[in-house]
Amino acid sequence: MAESTAVWSPPQEPSALPESLRTDPARLAAVVRFWQLATQLDAERFWGAALDELAAALPADYVALAAASAGRWHVAHQSGRSRPLPTDLLADCLDADQPRGRSGWVAAPIAARSTSPRVVVANLPGREPLREGLARLVALAGILNDASGAQRSLDALRRRLDRLEAVMQITARWYQAQDTEELLKEMAQAATRLLRADRASIFLWDRRAKSLVARPALGVAGGELRIPDDTGIVGQVIHTGETRRVDLHADQGEIDRQVDTRLRYETKTLLCVPLRGREGEVIGAFEMINKLVGNFTDEDEAALLELAAHASTALENTQERAELLKSRQQLTDRAAEQVRLVGASPAIEALRSTIGRVASTDLAVLILGENGTGKEVVSQSIHYLSQRRERPLIAVNCAAISETLIESELFGHEKGAFTDARESRAGKFELASGGTLFLDEIGDLSLAGQAKLLRVLEDKIVVRVGGSQAIPTDTRVIAATNQDLAAMVRAKKFREDLYFRLNVVTLVLPPLRDRADDVLLLAEHFLGEFCARARRRPLRFSPEARRRMQQHTWPGNVRELRNLMERLAFLLPGERIEADDLAFALAPAGDQPPLVAGDLTLSEATDKFQSEYIRKAIGRARGNMSDAAEQLGLHRSNLYRKMRLLGMEEKSR
Repeated sequence: MAESTAVWSPPQEPSALPESLRTDPARLAAVVRFWQLATQLDAERFWGAALDELAAALPADYVALAAASAGRWHVAHQSGRSRPLPTDLLADCLDADQPRGRSGWVAAPIAARSTSPRVVVANLPGREPLREGLARLVALAGILNDASGAQRSLDALRRRLDRLEAVMQITARWYQAQDTEELLKEMAQAATRLLRADRASIFLWDRRAKSLVARPALGVAGGELRIPDDTGIVGQVIHTGETRRVDLHADQGEIDRQVDTRLRYETKTLLCVPLRGREGEVIGAFEMINKLVGNFTDEDEAALLELAAHASTALENTQERAELLKSRQQLTDRAAEQVRLVGASPAIEALRSTIGRVASTDLAVLILGENGTGKEVVSQSIHYLSQRRERPLIAVNCAAISETLIESELFGHEKGAFTDARESRAGKFELASGGTLFLDEIGDLSLAGQAKLLRVLEDKIVVRVGGSQAIPTDTRVIAATNQDLAAMVRAKKFREDLYFRLNVVTLVLPPLRDRADDVLLLAEHFLGEFCARARRRPLRFSPEARRRMQQHTWPGNVRELRNLMERLAFLLPGERIEADDLAFALAPAGDQPPLVAGDLTLSEATDKFQSEYIRKAIGRARGNMSDAAEQLGLHRSNLYRKMRLLGMEEKSR
């Protein structure tokens, strides 16, 4: 018997369904079902369910989606009990790109002209006419092909959305990274997970050295691989700015096998995209090696480009952050170096020791001392020796701010809180959060301001003027004053509760007249500093000038001494400072504060003066009574006798 063959002749209207489909509700239902499956399932499950629907609608005993690869046919998906494929019929169908039927089998091409041609083939029951079965298959296969295309598009869209979500989750962590090395490592790990590859490396381009630095580089000591910037495919990507891809069994001559040999690794597939900076310039490359299954796809390339764009921004942000931190560290170190407590007197040594112990705590500190004794320098020393040294040090002079503005200055204000509040502004407590707030001249703060300050110190919460939001603040407070706060508390001019809140640790700075030996040390320190600014050699003191400086009472304390040295450094014509050169800067004797009060009798004033004078001589001699007696022109035994007559405590050394 001659083999029966059917050839499909398309209708006049390609989109029209054969009469058998248009009048058959069951087969029309299959068409609707194809589209439902396309929107609900991925490719694997879609074809299994769709072939079941097709087998029921034809009807057919067996339906398969056959694919041709390297001249051989294999079943990609099937419905029904497996049967040997009619390969001749499949080849004829594929070559003609037309439906074919033969010996109970019907076949229709699906994407025949694509790189992966496939054919839907069905085995009809013996009772089914071949031509009618072929017509039904063609109509249904065409719709199935359209539904399959839609399913592929939807599936690609779903995968892209999934990848975008993954990219956003990954990159959100990147933008929070602080360390460049850790960031590069996390980028490589995230990319291998997302693209299902074996390895990843980020190459940063060192243009000056004409080299590429890969991090991380597995198998390399130190995790860093450095190669010339014209090496292999990465070098091409760097110089052309174009993406490159190498597939399995493709020409792989451009892969740098020397690197493979060095790493004891074999590159089989590769995907490399450029890293671009904010201005579009190439700053490196992102390379993926060895897809776990098959080749890298267009979707992989699109995903890596998205990752590379975020990676470039995160890298630049991290590097800028590192540079800022480095610059801030340098500025902090420079500022700390400039803050020095100069002096070798016992009082300064004791102060220096106390500062070292207090700095490591968060205790409130109250600094007391006359004007010009260095209260701000002490506050800076505490800050730069503490764990808060990287955070701000904000200084506020309470005496220089009017009572109406002190609250706004310290706590901030909201827009419209008062007439001149044109915009919201953070207060000094907010600005100093994490650092230190130095409140100078705290004794001049109004009682109302004291009450609000106490509340902030107790609750560590700030509320801006005109606002209602509670703003937490982690600020260490150091206060200073030249007034007697204890006396002000007794006079009801300073709140007692605030006094005890500030007075956790008290540092009393001695006046310069009580540390005569430090005068010359400070003078030489300031002279060296100002002579360097004036671009001249350091000045020298004559012996008489030294004596006169030590004898001066320094009513302006260290500030007065500093100003004097600044004037000498910039204005003195010679290289040696004589006693007469100091005359224009030192206060006249009549203007100096009296050594004794004016309401004493002559005898009392004489005893008081002698006591003070002997005490200063002992201070200059650092307690050495023999040296002090020599300065006073007395024998040591006579000095002791005089001190007993004056009721002074005797000291020996």
